[in-house]
Amino acid sequence: MKKKILVTGGAGFIGGNFVRFMVNKHSDYEIYNLDLLTYAGDLTKHRDIESESNYHFVKADISDRESISALFEKEQFDYVVHFAAESHVDRSITNPEIFVVTNVLGTQVLLDAAKTNNITKFVHVSTDEVYGELDFDPSTFFTEETPLQPNSPYSASKASSDLLVRAYAETFNLPVNITRCSNNYGPYHFPEKLIPLTISRVVNDQKVPVYGDGENIRDWLHVLDHCAAIDLVLHEGINGEVYNVGGHNERTNLEVVKTIINTLDKSENLIEFVEDRLGHDKRYAIDPTKLEQLGWKPIYTFETGIAQTIQWYLDNKEWWERIISGEYQEYFEK
Repeated sequence: MKKKILVTGGAGFIGGNFVRFMVNKHSDYEIYNLDLLTYAGDLTKHRDIESESNYHFVKADISDRESISALFEKEQFDYVVHFAAESHVDRSITNPEIFVVTNVLGTQVLLDAAKTNNITKFVHVSTDEVYGELDFDPSTFFTEETPLQPNSPYSASKASSDLLVRAYAETFNLPVNITRCSNNYGPYHFPEKLIPLTISRVVNDQKVPVYGDGENIRDWLHVLDHCAAIDLVLHEGINGEVYNVGGHNERTNLEVVKTIINTLDKSENLIEFVEDRLGHDKRYAIDPTKLEQLGWKPIYTFETGIAQTIQWYLDNKEWWERIISGEYQEYFEK
């Protein structure tokens, strides 16, 4: 009998790429994609794997205890890879409550179901933002031992869920791993985020908003490198351990925007500096040594990854135009 993997948030950006990665790589697993299909959930990215015998979609809310308990009891999952989360910092500033409900309560509901049904491994996918911010000293990095000091309602909700996962490991001996990644980019990235937003606006000769002076630094990780890292942690990670996943690709936001504009041969006059975001962290940078010792190395440099990503968006304009128009939300009903 094939082992079953539940992937929560599998209609989102990273979770969606992970579902595709696992369906194509592991025909010996049954992959269950669970998603509530909120505004950022998009199933059209799975059109080419919908007919695969090892792919299954379940529409459900991770904070709905009754539905989640019934699903776990019915399917008897072997593994859980938990991506499902509200993730947009700006939205968390506008409405923090939904981040607490989904990211904290939803995680606790899943942990209870995993504990009750004796799953083999629970991988909780988190973010480097739980560590807070770094200064601009290029020799400083986040490690797995860095204290959690979140600065936004989003990162606070993710830090809370991280601590719940740790508590279930310590209290109930639940087999868990936590991964914390730097900023992801690549195919199927929702157009509200920096890179796809910039591409879509530059293609249409529209102004590109850049917060503050654009000097905030992020470490960029290609989503397929991230998928490979999670696959490795799922199979080789030591129970109870945290693994940081970083791309070794630090860039200022302004550098990222200018790279896209220049690649598309457009004018930098499209850049429009806007009032900075509240609590905008200066810099994130990850030391992934621990994960590298487990056997992971990123394949993509930022130069190759961003070039391929820009080309993907040029080749798949219909996809992101449907996202921007909202048409993608009709796909599940159809």
